Amino acid sequence: MQVDRKLGHSRTLPAPCGELSAAIVATLGKPAGSPVPVLPTPDDPYGRDLHVALHTCYALHYENLEGVDPAWEWDPALLGLRADLERTFLDALRADAGQDLDLDAELDELLLTPDRDSGVSGYLRSEGKLWQMREYFVHRSILHHQEADPYAWLIPRIRGEAKAALVAVEFDEFGGGHGDRIHQRLYADLLRGADLDAEFLSYFDVVATPMLALVNMMTLFGLHRDLRGAGVGHFASVEITSSPASRNMVEALERLDADPACVHFYREHVEADAVHEQLMRHGVIGGLLETEPALRDSIAFGIRATGLLEDRFADHVLDCWRADRTSLH
Repeated sequence: MQVDRKLGHSRTLPAPCGELSAAIVATLGKPAGSPVPVLPTPDDPYGRDLHVALHTCYALHYENLEGVDPAWEWDPALLGLRADLERTFLDALRADAGQDLDLDAELDELLLTPDRDSGVSGYLRSEGKLWQMREYFVHRSILHHQEADPYAWLIPRIRGEAKAALVAVEFDEFGGGHGDRIHQRLYADLLRGADLDAEFLSYFDVVATPMLALVNMMTLFGLHRDLRGAGVGHFASVEITSSPASRNMVEALERLDADPACVHFYREHVEADAVHEQLMRHGVIGGLLETEPALRDSIAFGIRATGLLEDRFADHVLDCWRADRTSLH
């Protein structure tokens, strides 16, 4: 399937896909303080209906949604409904992550040199087609448009060396003081280079459900102080694994003769994330464990949960592509 630039559009609220998301969308179309419906417990903690509903609630913390009263952001009734959705999702993540959490083992596994032909980036490097690359850009757009934002919530929740090292990583993610180098901006440039819509959430309605779950997990960990360890674990997982995957993407894009803006985004991550790996492992995680050693299991959970959701996304995309069909919703 060819990704059409016209799939991206200026939008306010997402298209509902079930009872939960329909109720959230309908509620946010009313003035803040309007009654919030009582909703049933979702059947599938990884299902699209739950994650469209949860992402819509979370979107209030990031940018204004046209036609939505901004006072909904801290409406107590809506927050209570959101908490029920979060609990369902978090309980599933904890159950699937298991109890055998060993932080040293999780970190050692992250540092293993991956098979260069494995995963989505390996597939794109060795045999991916241009339409598949553009689909991948669409899926990742909802993540990279808010890249590093959820981690900023961790800053006031940690102390000492961990805080300093995390801010150092975030400083790079936000362009080192230069607006044109913010990684979110670089991804928007990538989308334009690939002849795709670069606006925030333009492709939300077609992004695969496993990617929605991954992005929701980032926000979930960032918003809750008691999940700060998991947030650090997730951030570390992203930074430690990013450089090898980005190197694959650079080679894939050069093979496909892609626009320089597309290559630049991933080349930037090859270089920056190789440094970030050390800062995250020794500065952030090491520093955090010095002040809060009880967070070891929470950090390990964040790493394990990230791997679970990334694997769900990769399995979905690769199953579709190997069958020569679109991975878009």
